[in-house]
Amino acid sequence: MPIEPEQLTVAVNERESVSALLYLAARKDRADITLLLGHGAGANQSHPFMRLFASGLAARGFDSMTFNFLYTETGRRAPDPKATLESCYRAVIEAALEHKKLRGNRLVVGGKSMGGRIASQVAAAERSDIEGLVFLGYPLHPPGKPEQLRDKHLQDVGAPMLFVQGSRDAFGTPEELRAVIKKLHLPATLFVIEGGDHSFKVLKSSPLTQQQVYEEAMDEIVRWLQAR
Repeated sequence: MPIEPEQLTVAVNERESVSALLYLAARKDRADITLLLGHGAGANQSHPFMRLFASGLAARGFDSMTFNFLYTETGRRAPDPKATLESCYRAVIEAALEHKKLRGNRLVVGGKSMGGRIASQVAAAERSDIEGLVFLGYPLHPPGKPEQLRDKHLQDVGAPMLFVQGSRDAFGTPEELRAVIKKLHLPATLFVIEGGDHSFKVLKSSPLTQQQVYEEAMDEIVRWLQAR
């Protein structure tokens, strides 16, 4: 049964705030880890993908929190500039660390596509309290432009990373990610969703149903988190 989230408001600066959703794990199952997930560029935190993963991971014992970036909070389509996206993510990190129900939890950040990339940029720049990163389809490069890699900052991320990547991802194939992990000597694990695209959608010929694919991905995230 899906977990109903608590609605929160997070102040990003003196004038602006964003909404967030907190999916709390059952008290008896809690792993004392907060998993903070940012959404992708084309949808907000209410997208079914975000709700599925946040709720599913909370059901597996991990307090999960999602949020809107400022541009989606105000109904705009174009993502904010890099500095604005990062400042929003930092504000939500602080809110998660200070929330009375999450206090004392270890912090893992990440997200879907752009949300994961912004998390990695924040982690690379300044965060010593981030203990891991989970990427749900890392956007290594724009589709059709493999020369435009978004990888240089990853070498400055000290925490372990989990890349969950579809084998058909137009934003970066597992082979491309393996090359980056090797080149930059990243403390990273790669989990490949066979036949999955950037949102883990598989072909009808897949031996697994779409729901089974999502469940496998969440189970792998849990295994990775527990091993940390």
